[in-house]
Amino acid sequence: MRLPIDPILPDLIAALKSEGRAVLQAPPGAGKTTRVPLAMLDAGLTQGRILMLEPRRLAARAAAERMADTLGQQPGQTVGYRVRGDAKVSRSTRIEVVTEGILTRMIQSDPELNGVGAVIFDEFHERSLNADLGLALCLEIAGALRDDLILVAMSATLDAAPVAELMQAPILTSEGRSFPVEMIWQDKPLSKDARYEDAVAAQVIEAARLRKGGILVFLPGEGEIRRVEARLKGKLPGDCVVQPLFGAMDFSRQREAVQPLAHGRKVVLATSIAETSLTIPDIRIVIDGGRARRARFDPGSGMSRLVTERVTRAEAEQRAGRGGRVAEGTCFRLWTKGEEGSLHAFPPAEIEAADLSGLALELALWGAGPEDLPLLTRPNPGAFAEAQRLLQMLGALDASGGITDHGRRLVGLPLHPRLAHMLATTGSEAAPLAALLADRDPLKGAPGDLLLRLEALKDTRRFMQARPYGVNRPALDRIRAEAKRLSKGASGRDGLSPAQMAALAYPDRVGLHRKGDAPRFQLSGGKGAILDAGDPLAGMRLIVATDLDGNPREARIRQAIAITEGEIRDLFADQIAWQDTCEWSRRDRRVVARQQEMFGAIALDDRLWKDAPPDSVALAMLDGVRDLGLRFSDAAARFRARVLLAREADESLPDLGDDALMADLEGWLLPHLSGQRSAEDWKRFDLLEPLRAMLDWDALQRLDQLVPANFTTPLGRKVPIDYSGDHPEVALRLQELFGQTRHPMVGKRPLRLTLLSPAQRPVQTTMDLPGFWSGSYEDVRKDMRARYPRHPWPEDPTVADPTLRAKPRGT
Repeated sequence: MRLPIDPILPDLIAALKSEGRAVLQAPPGAGKTTRVPLAMLDAGLTQGRILMLEPRRLAARAAAERMADTLGQQPGQTVGYRVRGDAKVSRSTRIEVVTEGILTRMIQSDPELNGVGAVIFDEFHERSLNADLGLALCLEIAGALRDDLILVAMSATLDAAPVAELMQAPILTSEGRSFPVEMIWQDKPLSKDARYEDAVAAQVIEAARLRKGGILVFLPGEGEIRRVEARLKGKLPGDCVVQPLFGAMDFSRQREAVQPLAHGRKVVLATSIAETSLTIPDIRIVIDGGRARRARFDPGSGMSRLVTERVTRAEAEQRAGRGGRVAEGTCFRLWTKGEEGSLHAFPPAEIEAADLSGLALELALWGAGPEDLPLLTRPNPGAFAEAQRLLQMLGALDASGGITDHGRRLVGLPLHPRLAHMLATTGSEAAPLAALLADRDPLKGAPGDLLLRLEALKDTRRFMQARPYGVNRPALDRIRAEAKRLSKGASGRDGLSPAQMAALAYPDRVGLHRKGDAPRFQLSGGKGAILDAGDPLAGMRLIVATDLDGNPREARIRQAIAITEGEIRDLFADQIAWQDTCEWSRRDRRVVARQQEMFGAIALDDRLWKDAPPDSVALAMLDGVRDLGLRFSDAAARFRARVLLAREADESLPDLGDDALMADLEGWLLPHLSGQRSAEDWKRFDLLEPLRAMLDWDALQRLDQLVPANFTTPLGRKVPIDYSGDHPEVALRLQELFGQTRHPMVGKRPLRLTLLSPAQRPVQTTMDLPGFWSGSYEDVRKDMRARYPRHPWPEDPTVADPTLRAKPRGT
């Protein structure tokens, strides 16, 4: 049978003979997965094995089986496969299809890839972390050790230019398609009130009624698949057989979903597992729900979470291509044609969004940093540093970032470094828990207690009889099989409880219940987390949170296990130490001094520190000042205003502005704090002396010359000058200025005079006293003489004597 990829195969072989590398673009369904390795084998390009990487186990097995069938053989002869937990290879195997992580293990154990002549990266557009790392390592090997190593990157929707530039390889493009696919969009966007699963189910029912052939429906996850499956019951034509397909399913059921039916037609409800490298017989209709689920890692919280996002144009193209593999097809998209322009072109590379602890461990073993390898995309420095910190916490890296002997053990285990650390430390007893934590939750509607999952795993039948929760038996069977595989050859410390094992994997997620009603926990890694109030673990003092939703503000705990203080002390005795803390509490508005026995960020024991050193209290009070702000008494405010004004003429005087004072609290304020511990103490504290202490004797003399503190009246009385406004100002009795013929000045600035009546009420404000005497004084005199007849109101105040006295009564 001729496939669309066939015409370009001679050009590909010629490019590989001359260049040793190529980037191949071919539409979905062109046949590149099965044709290219066989063509390379037939051309005799290499005497070594041809490795082809597939992103998923199902696709790897299916590709190997199809190629073996083409040769009239069984897998394990000329064509074989190796995936986690299963392998069919022999000495005669020339083409070996492997999942992407297998290649990394092969390279780390044999950097020259002896016996391998070519590596094909299929579906490279998915940009998995393992594929990016595998290509980078292969390029390193080809450049330094194996110039004969052939490298091919293949994809249907790849942005080929950057990959070709990285590989220094030609781009070959196959334009052929299997069969045309008619595209049908929605007339209008889905209503915000419409339920997603209802809309998908309605489209499936309509397509099954109007069109012939099998139907492939793309949904983001198992939950959506189950809900759509429930909505389709009894509503499809009688010849339709609904079959789910998602990554967590048992492999036998995955195979069943992609095998042809003897009678009827398939309606396959699938995740992105069906986007690439799979041909499902009789599929002529694709219904694209328009959503994809991706793992996003937040370096700030150190947590990953699954988010549901809109598909990209590349993913939509891949999905549509599934409908044209066996005949002309149709693709229904659950969005309008107008909405298509807002879709991103490509999904993000996994290295940009995922947990990087596995990558950091692999690079440490390789002895290189991200900047040393030819990676197509560099990892986020913050996320990579967070991954390294976790590995150091697990003992996999030393303080300088080099791999330890323990880290070398972890690399060889097919688990996340957290779970690998738990298994390597504890041994076979941890295998069931490691398998459980690595898989999806096998219980439905159950509280988050991890012990319930272990109970169901140990004796499913008894659990179902005793507990009212839904049980995913295939998932439990899969977890048991994985636990059995993990337990082989495992050794470590015996006698640890499940809670202690969980704490080994998550030393940064030991949670201490915070005081208060809400079930909030402080995690040992420094973050906060919350548990549903109705969860039985909500009242526990200490837990280990094994599953969090990754919310960066306050993560919600989805799964946890209770742990005792004794179990923590037994496990982490060398990491628990007393710390004295003297800190300002914004909530209590006072300095709080405590002695705490700390494990990470949680206090196992907490006591008042009654004899905290005064210096520590004073330093903590500075944070209180930063919280409360500076408070100036009237005298302190006048002094500060004088210095600020004097700085206009003499910049050698210190800056007493708010910003400068707050920036140097340690320098000018700390020496004067003694006994202040609270907001009330701060209210009573006078800043005048600390501010005066900032000026030495000479500076104070210059200040008094430039900006005197007082105005001396003609009677010799000193009146404080107020410098808080736009102009320096004094307030004094009008009679006290009799005989003053020149306006008083402060430096080059006129003094604002507020002239008071004998009753100390303002009668006039002036910055030109001679002008006042010659002008409006007469009107003031007429008014004041009648009100205050016992006080002098001379016709010519400039020649009268200043006074504060009144005439005796009766005169």
